[in-house]
Amino acid sequence: MRKKCSILSVGLAVMALFAVLMGSAKLHAQSITLTYANFPPASTFPCVQMEKWKTEVELRTAGTVNIKTFPGSTLLGAKNMMDGVIDGVADIGVVVFAYQPGRFPLMEGVDLPIGFSGAKVANAVLFDLYKKYNPKSLSKVKVLALFTAPPANIMSKKPIKNLDDLKGYELRCTGAGVKPLKLLGAVPVAMPMSETPEALQKGIVKGIFSSLDILKDFNFAESCRYATICNMQTTSFAVVMNKKKWESLPDKVKKVMDDLAREHSLWTGEYIDQHVKESVAWSKEKYKEEIIQLSDSEYKLWHKKVEPIKDEWLKKTAAKGLPAKQFFEDLMALKAKYEKEFAQNK
Repeated sequence: MRKKCSILSVGLAVMALFAVLMGSAKLHAQSITLTYANFPPASTFPCVQMEKWKTEVELRTAGTVNIKTFPGSTLLGAKNMMDGVIDGVADIGVVVFAYQPGRFPLMEGVDLPIGFSGAKVANAVLFDLYKKYNPKSLSKVKVLALFTAPPANIMSKKPIKNLDDLKGYELRCTGAGVKPLKLLGAVPVAMPMSETPEALQKGIVKGIFSSLDILKDFNFAESCRYATICNMQTTSFAVVMNKKKWESLPDKVKKVMDDLAREHSLWTGEYIDQHVKESVAWSKEKYKEEIIQLSDSEYKLWHKKVEPIKDEWLKKTAAKGLPAKQFFEDLMALKAKYEKEFAQNK
């Protein structure tokens, strides 16, 4: 009798273990692992938003989805990101529209120098325009979020208060900053950020045309003790996913990501705008940074000077059979709407 009980106990134990193993296997089979590629260093805001999105998705799917992130071009670089995601090298990636001129003609309109006050406003506008126009240039991927860098402003060794101060002044910029600076009378010097500290030291450039977060992040406030607010162009980003991978996801997971899209886009804008404020405050405290606000008439004059960039974009984009004029009208209407709405909510 005792022997029969022992055999029965062993049998029950084996069955219990089998049930646990089967349950574990079922759970493992239901789990989803996604790869997410990004190109800048992990400490930069495009990667901060990547980690925030990863955390939110994993939390809201109760661990069903596991996301492996690859910052710093360890899986895909900036210029091959779009094709890499389409081809499935990474499931998800961050694309910069300006890095592939002509590939995203309609969405490039958001990066015109139209005077966004900050990234949150630009992000809301960018998101709404994408939802309305659903551009063909993004049809091969699933768009999960959209965001922009803060607007470009001037950081300089001498105070820049008007166009006369800016005339002939050498400023480091990206490719997107060349046309605005030329039209404003400055001398644009396109170079990687990594070469800028030495260029400032040697006098090759006397300042920088970029967003103000770099005052602290790269300690540029030490060399550039003046910052002139002119709110020129932004840089737009899209978080995109491989279409086949998206279609393979359970509906519950898709809903989580869709519900998160606009929320996360606005969160990213709030994050980087706050980081700009912290950078400016730090620069004022450590280096007595002077923030220069242009007079209303001077600000309008600067933006009048760069209008040919808008005119060129309208002509070029319309020639491709795209609704450039309507897109730009919607862009300006949405900008006015969100500038007012977000100012009231501060």
